[in-house]
Amino acid sequence: MELRETILEGTLEVFNRKGIKFTMDDIARTLNISKKTIYTVFEDKNALFMDMVDYLFDSIKESEKQVLADETLNTLEKIRKILGVMPESYKNVDFRQLYMLKDKYPAIYQKVEERLGTGWESTISLLEQGIEEGVIRQVSIPLVKMMLEASLEQFFRRDILIRNDMGYVEALEMVVDILVDGIAVHRGEKCEKN
Repeated sequence: MELRETILEGTLEVFNRKGIKFTMDDIARTLNISKKTIYTVFEDKNALFMDMVDYLFDSIKESEKQVLADETLNTLEKIRKILGVMPESYKNVDFRQLYMLKDKYPAIYQKVEERLGTGWESTISLLEQGIEEGVIRQVSIPLVKMMLEASLEQFFRRDILIRNDMGYVEALEMVVDILVDGIAVHRGEKCEKN
């Protein structure tokens, strides 16, 4: 593992313990390296945080590719998995504190919002395939996308998960279940194509 990735993984570990209030000293201690070494890779905490956002979303995209390539899953199962994809190594990370980003780190929050809104091509293709196969209803794909994005943005904007003692992964799974069960064609129901 290269130094940049080691630092990012260590940052996730520290973030999981301390939330966004972590320090570079915390990361250095966790990784048993000097703070100076961290600064050879990242200019400051903001740069580290920005890179961490990309690292997380890039990892999610890699997990999406694995779902798409999994030939043991049917289209509806792939839709369910891809909408709620979360790399196995991040399932225990406490993302509930990300709602604090908006006020304390607005540029980083904006980057999270940008990444949430991009990279939907595979998911859109899969939804189109589901409509074509008749396993999901004739729905507005931009509306489905907006509903999932809006739900995730609320997780990052408010402390709703913390107030309801709910983990990010658990909440994401519930949202995906509600969405997919709402668009899925159920047994005995006919899917009419336009």
